[in-house]
Amino acid sequence: MFDFEKLSVYIKAKIFNKEVINYLRTNKVDKITHDQLRRASFSIMLNVAICR
Repeated sequence: MFDFEKLSVYIKAKIFNKEVINYLRTNKVDKITHDQLRRASFSIMLNVAICR
């Protein structure tokens, strides 16, 4: 386990990413918005990992 994986902000970002993915699975969203939301929520996790 890496140090950033223990951070509460990373854990919250991971939960948020899962919630966004679940939302996109259950709701109809156009392709561009779907891709943007998926990438943006994943980007939050990556930015926390890089900044740590």
